[in-house]
Amino acid sequence: MKSGFAAVVGKPNVGKSSLINSLVGAKVSIVSDKPQTTRNKIAAIANLPDAQVVFLDTPGIHRARHNLGDRLVRTARSAMEEVDLIVFVADATSSGRPEDEAVASYITEVNTPAWLVINKIDAVRPEQLAEAEAKSRTLAHFERVRLVSASTGQNLEGLVAEIASVMPNGPMYYPPDVIVDRPEEFLAAELIREKLLFLTRAEVPHSVAVVIDRMARREDRDIVDIDATVLVERESHKGIVIGAGGGVLKQAGMMARSEIERLLGSQVNLQLWVKVRRRWRDDESMLNRLGFGEH
Repeated sequence: MKSGFAAVVGKPNVGKSSLINSLVGAKVSIVSDKPQTTRNKIAAIANLPDAQVVFLDTPGIHRARHNLGDRLVRTARSAMEEVDLIVFVADATSSGRPEDEAVASYITEVNTPAWLVINKIDAVRPEQLAEAEAKSRTLAHFERVRLVSASTGQNLEGLVAEIASVMPNGPMYYPPDVIVDRPEEFLAAELIREKLLFLTRAEVPHSVAVVIDRMARREDRDIVDIDATVLVERESHKGIVIGAGGGVLKQAGMMARSEIERLLGSQVNLQLWVKVRRRWRDDESMLNRLGFGEH
């Protein structure tokens, strides 16, 4: 059978996670319109009758301003060296910019075949798309170019099979019923963070992290109890995350609980707390606890 690994890379907010979710047919990575939403390298597995493709959803490559950012960039760069194929995702609405050039420069440093996938083609006019494609093609040597829309599904049919066709012969790396390599606690924390990103203002998301303190299934009832702490760096951010009368945190909890229940197939009792941990993004011990750069 054909089996291998494909790293999905690009600058922040080009739709890498949305693309992977579409390719594997399930929500394995959270999605937000805020840049740098993805913080961990997540393996999402697409299974075909005669092939398995492991897509690595990587953090967006950007200019790091703290230890967390540095770890995210190193995670994305290392992924390019470990795979059989690099899928470079460009944004049709903002392609060919210095951020794209920075990502492309890393691609040229590794001896790994690369494809160019231009996303969000539904958001531009034909002449804009042609310009975006022309700019993106000059960034690096790409063996194939595909124009897609992860949000509408345009031109995605057959893309997994096409990627699988260039994978080497190899074993099945994951059981056929596995679609993501992360534990339920990680996915639950990410879903909580996703809802907070959706509900809070632009200056808050980068300083938000979620820690699952306890996750346990009750013995007498089909209920999973989850206690989670939301970390922020400033008191002002704590107020924004909690919201007036606790409204923002309550709404985030309700939205997250609904998705976590679908994930676990059980009723969920979710309790959230917010704590200020100043400069946690530069705290090596906290970054290690949160698992950044370790996977």
